[in-house]
Amino acid sequence: MSPFARILIAAALWLAALVGTGSAAVAQPQRTERIEAELAAMSAWAAPGSTAVIAVKQTIQPGWHTYWRNPGDSGGPTALTWTTPPGVEAGEIVWPLPERQRLSGLMNYGYSGEVYLPVPVAIPATARAGTSLPLTVKALFFVCSDEMCVPDELTLSLDLPVREGAAPPDPRHGAAIERVLETAPRPAGIEARIVMENGALVLSATGGPLAGGDPGPAYFFPFEGGVIDHAAAQTGGWGPQGLTLRLAPGGTTRSDGLTGPVAGVLATARGAFEIRAEQGTALAGTSGSGDLAAAPDAGAAADGAAAEGGGLAVFAQAMLFAVLGGLILNLMPCVFPILAMKAAALAASAHDARHARRDGLAFLAGVLTTFLLLAGALLTLRAAGEAVGWGFQLQSPPVMAGLALLMLAVALNLSGVFHVGAGLQGAGSGPLARLPGGAGAFLTGMLAVVVAAPCTAPFMAFALGAALVMPWPMALMVFLGLGLGLALPYVAVSLTPGLLARLPKPGPWMERLKGLLAFPLYATALWLAWVFGRQTGADPLGLLFGAGVLMALGLWLTGQGQSERMAGRRGVLHLAAAVLVLLLAVGTMVMAARMPAQAGGATETGRAGPASAPWSPAAVEAALAEGRPVLVNFTADWCVTCKINERTALTSPRVAAAMEQSGAVYLVGDWTRRDDAITAELQRHGRSGVPLYLVYSPGSAGPRILPQLLTEGVVVEALKEAGTF
Repeated sequence: MSPFARILIAAALWLAALVGTGSAAVAQPQRTERIEAELAAMSAWAAPGSTAVIAVKQTIQPGWHTYWRNPGDSGGPTALTWTTPPGVEAGEIVWPLPERQRLSGLMNYGYSGEVYLPVPVAIPATARAGTSLPLTVKALFFVCSDEMCVPDELTLSLDLPVREGAAPPDPRHGAAIERVLETAPRPAGIEARIVMENGALVLSATGGPLAGGDPGPAYFFPFEGGVIDHAAAQTGGWGPQGLTLRLAPGGTTRSDGLTGPVAGVLATARGAFEIRAEQGTALAGTSGSGDLAAAPDAGAAADGAAAEGGGLAVFAQAMLFAVLGGLILNLMPCVFPILAMKAAALAASAHDARHARRDGLAFLAGVLTTFLLLAGALLTLRAAGEAVGWGFQLQSPPVMAGLALLMLAVALNLSGVFHVGAGLQGAGSGPLARLPGGAGAFLTGMLAVVVAAPCTAPFMAFALGAALVMPWPMALMVFLGLGLGLALPYVAVSLTPGLLARLPKPGPWMERLKGLLAFPLYATALWLAWVFGRQTGADPLGLLFGAGVLMALGLWLTGQGQSERMAGRRGVLHLAAAVLVLLLAVGTMVMAARMPAQAGGATETGRAGPASAPWSPAAVEAALAEGRPVLVNFTADWCVTCKINERTALTSPRVAAAMEQSGAVYLVGDWTRRDDAITAELQRHGRSGVPLYLVYSPGSAGPRILPQLLTEGVVVEALKEAGTF
């Protein structure tokens, strides 16, 4: 047959495959932000009574990876759940040889870039030619980067045509799937033994393609985790009939010893082969002078160096973003009240360089200590399986009640109602009434962190998200970087005599400044009480107001007793009454915090923004199924940035018009009180706290993430793109 005739026949076959009766397999790719997947057929059609090969094709975004059947030290394998017509049976995945992925002392086995996972599918002889078989699989991918892991579940479908006769390869995927099947590990007549010797596992393999000399580097991938230490080097040598590998035992082997055969894949320069090593002494002819340690371990070391270098690069980036996020946090609305305390303290010590340095370093110590305590609590709770994120402490009504009274006490102190520190004089003496010296600066630093917790500034999202998946020493360093950024402006000024000298000299103006700066703290106390009411209801809020009145009375009595003592009298009666009233205030606060939350606490009543419904994954899917865009607002009543965005960008007439024109659905995820589903969703998008704004578009696999500081223009543009109007 002439070449021209062959070309004509091939073209006719391709045309029949594409446009003839029972046309080529049709699949629709599905996407997330990390991965695109689809079902791909190796052949243009399937014949009745044959075995078709259908592959799950993954296109993985740069910096992410999925996993082999044994993921190694972390992660999880891709899992497939098939739905097929009667008589059609899907087999097991034919796993391609994985890559070695080293990170921070761990070794994982997986895939990156583009990968096909072929699956044999038995077609019944009763399948009618000229029809199509609908195949559906629910695929669960564990998609991970150096910073985080996300379980992505996608439902993939394929209409597989049925025709008589041999089918040509699928024009899009056939050749690639054939290559995977040709190179996939398979049994090759290799005999293997494994034994524990002197604390190491000795694996010997001989026969088949291993005979006849040194084929170069080799590496063993076990099918089961825990058998070997995945991250340890594999050393050994070649003999005339095969090879010997020395493997470090894994956790299950060290504790239980070898309890049966060990199966896996032996990868060599001649190919990758499935082996099953029975327990027994080393096979003859597998030891020799050839050294396996240099080549394969050098490759592993190179992979490890790159991965560890990538991990260090991510850590360095997270540290940089943490410091930048902490700096910007000083400009966020939730930190404004603390700026009042910092300004008062700075003004008091501005013309005493020694005291200024002491206060600056004490403030830094308070910030770092509190960040360390919060980070330790957060990481401990997450390690215990709790779904918590940044700002978790503000989801607790007792914490909110205590903070509200604490802010009230600090404000009353600035107003001169009472003084802290025996060395401070009365209102007319000149020095600013404030917490004394370094202790006061340290406490101010602690309060700055506690009150800053509702906010997540730009750059903080990446830093916090990365910290929560790093080893705990790195994570704590990232949190300390946040603290350093938050404290840096105050510390820099306190350590710069030239800047301090520009401030006015002490005088009566400091007393007026002190009284003025108390009002942001009164506002903060009211705001915290309002959040407490949203969390619990009206009756607990009423008790908290009573506790606030008692607190104010007790501190006023304290101030009166201090004035009595300054006048030379003992002031015992005032101070005793103050202690009693303050104890009553604390008791009332505890009662308020322990009252059960009432219906109506933390509801959507009065929330700013367009008409909304509660967020849930089902609500998002339902709206998208109707062809409507979705705007999701993850918020909390204690998140000041959230409130500002809701009162400005989300309530403007332009946004309302864009919502109406696009037919968008507005969903609100309220994180005021703990909600594990919202916490999980925040983590899925690389966030550890609110605010988070998502815009879903029908037909798109993943949402668009909007900035944390919204403008109406950003929201309108996102809605226009989602609604295509």
